[in-house]
Formats: sequence, structure tokens, C-alpha cells
Amino acid sequence: MFSRNKGKETEKPAAPVVAPAPIAPIKRTGARTAPSIISTDLVVHGNLTATGDIQVDGTVEGDIRSQSLTVGEKASITGEIVADDIVIRGRVIGTIRGRRVQLSSTSHVEGDILHEALAVETGAFFEGNCRHSDDPISQPAAAPKPAAPSRPAGAAPLAVPRPMAPRPSEAASPVVVGDGGVVVKRPAAQ
Repeated sequence: MFSRNKGKETEKPAAPVVAPAPIAPIKRTGARTAPSIISTDLVVHGNLTATGDIQVDGTVEGDIRSQSLTVGEKASITGEIVADDIVIRGRVIGTIRGRRVQLSSTSHVEGDILHEALAVETGAFFEGNCRHSDDPISQPAAAPKPAAPSRPAGAAPLAVPRPMAPRPSEAASPVVVGDGGVVVKRPAAQ
């Protein structure tokens, strides 16, 4: 009706149909997902391994290896912990290896810590050795101490040397060095 070529009907050739490319799986390298949670009523006997985050509010008797680990205030872990980021608010008995380790004021840690960065809040309990490392994740855990030699039945007990009393000048010092470790004494309440 409004075209110049009334007698000629021209159709444009249809564009070729191209199938859409298959969708590749999405790789989320920097995206954080929800943590795997061990709730307060759960007791785990065995090792835990995750590529993401783990939050422990219950009890774990075994080793834990993950990207990030948060130990809740009521949580208890007995075993080795290996993770990039570790926040401890509860009880841990065992070796800790992490890039960034934080001991909160409610934490109770008995064991060695191998770290790149360590933060300890006032009130945290820590008994063990801590050592800086440029790569604590790949370093193996310290070798366990050798067991005491066994004695035949009926043998006399081994003599244990008594510690020497501190000299008067050492008694006033808040730091005592012994067996290669440093122990900090708190001043007596007055």
C-alpha cells in the first residue's frame, strides 16, 4: 500500500539461525559461600576437610583442614587445625597451623601455633609454643616428643630432678625461661 514497488514483492533472506553456545560451569574463585556448620549438639569423631569455611559450635575429635575455620565459644576441638583464617573463641587441644590466627578473649588453647600473623586478645588462655612462618600451611606439624622408655616390671621408679628454687633477683622477675620456652608469671594479688 505505501511501498514504491507495488508489483514486486521482495523478501529479505532470513538471517541464519545460530545455536547458542553451551554454558560453561561458573567458577567462583573469590566468592564466599555459607560455612559448613557443626552445631552445638553434634559430636564428630573423625577428620574434617573442606575447600570453604567451617564453623564449629559442637565437639570435634579429629583433624580439621579448611579455607577458614571459626571455633565457637562452646566448641571443643581435639586435633590438628590447618586453615588460612582461624578464629578461636572456644577450646582447642592440638597443633594449629594458619596464615592468620586469632585467639579471642574466651579461647582456651593447649598446643603449638605455627602462624604467619597472630592476634591474641586480653583474657585468652594459651599454653604452648608459637612460631612465625612464611608458609605455615605447607610446613609439616612438629614431630611428636618421644615416649618415655619402658621399664621392666618391679623396677625402681625413675628419679625426677627437683626444680631449683629461684634466686632472690629472679623471684621479682615476671618472666622465667626454662627448657627453651618462656613462661610469664602474673604478679601476686595484694
